[in-house]
Amino acid sequence: MRKLDDIIPPSRRRETEPLSSHASRTLDLANRPFVLPTKTLVAAVVVIAASVGALFYFSTAKVEVTPNTVSAAVQSSFTANQSTGALPYEIITADKIASQSVKDSGTKTVSSSASGTITIYNTQSKAQKLIANTRFATTAGLIFRIKSAVTVPSGSATKPGSVSVTAYADKPGDSYNVGPTSFTIPGFAGTPQASAVYGKSSAAMTGGASGTVPIVDAAAEKQAKSALIAALAPDLATSIDAKIPSGYLLVPGSATTTYQELAPVSSGTTGMAEVRVQGTVTAVVFPNVALAQAIAKSVSGLSYNGEPMTLVSTKGLTLSAPAGLPAPDASSFTFVLSGTASLIYSVDPTRIEAAVSGKTRTAAEVALSAYPEVKRAVIILRPFWRQTFPQDPSTIAVTVANP
Repeated sequence: MRKLDDIIPPSRRRETEPLSSHASRTLDLANRPFVLPTKTLVAAVVVIAASVGALFYFSTAKVEVTPNTVSAAVQSSFTANQSTGALPYEIITADKIASQSVKDSGTKTVSSSASGTITIYNTQSKAQKLIANTRFATTAGLIFRIKSAVTVPSGSATKPGSVSVTAYADKPGDSYNVGPTSFTIPGFAGTPQASAVYGKSSAAMTGGASGTVPIVDAAAEKQAKSALIAALAPDLATSIDAKIPSGYLLVPGSATTTYQELAPVSSGTTGMAEVRVQGTVTAVVFPNVALAQAIAKSVSGLSYNGEPMTLVSTKGLTLSAPAGLPAPDASSFTFVLSGTASLIYSVDPTRIEAAVSGKTRTAAEVALSAYPEVKRAVIILRPFWRQTFPQDPSTIAVTVANP
């Protein structure tokens, strides 16, 4: 028979357990080896693998290059060839006609021949005599004549002798009111003088008219023409800039602008006439790279070896041509450049890639320091332990910064 005192509450049963049993379980836990849970182990491996993969995925072999620039004083003579050679050139033109309505005073019948000044050049080592009524032909075949005999001084291809005279159209009519052009002498065809003696006009031939034309007050016509010329100037500058081929430059001094006063014509409004002016701008343009290289070669002390370079701008340069701008059919053009040229070396990314491929960081820095086009090079290699560029140049990124 159990007594009430023999019943032990559950909460006190552990306290009454033998000490040896509790100590035994504690000892078993202490001797049990630590086992990392499988999920934790897998997660750790994934994190480590992802980190290493990210380092390689975002690995970089890159060179950031700042190109070298040069500012050089220029005072040299150059010869360019039309469309060919080491320094080619192109001739571009733009023209616009502006008109303004003015009151007329009736009409009149006219028949007059155009006239204007031409400059005759002689590249022979002896003077050349030309008789009165010598014919001069434009590129379009229009004939003009000089009324008096002249003698053109001797000269050379780079500095021809010259004389300016007035030439008159062979026939009346406004078709002879031509803009600036070049002239050949038909009488010299088939002789050495054909290419050695020639003419050029720097302004339009004017005064040619035939038929019935409106009568306009001289003062009103003069005022209208002055306003038209002022309005044409900026339009012509914009027009010629738009015609510069890609990669070419127009140097200050290499363009001429002429204004031709056209004969008034009847307006669509009764009692009114149209006063007209035609503006023509002709310019010689050069490829940027070719001109920059020619300038660099002309500068003493630059140690230039033909590396590609370009002109930053042409603002500091002025072009002058002793014999004037070339005629449309000329094969060469001699000119003088003066001022300050701002040149920048062209950086070829493939050349930089090849220079550093397979090299250590230090060796790459030494190699690039010998390149004249490189002013500064920043080498970026990742991961941080990477110290050598890859062997394959195509895996190397090269960027060119603004100087």
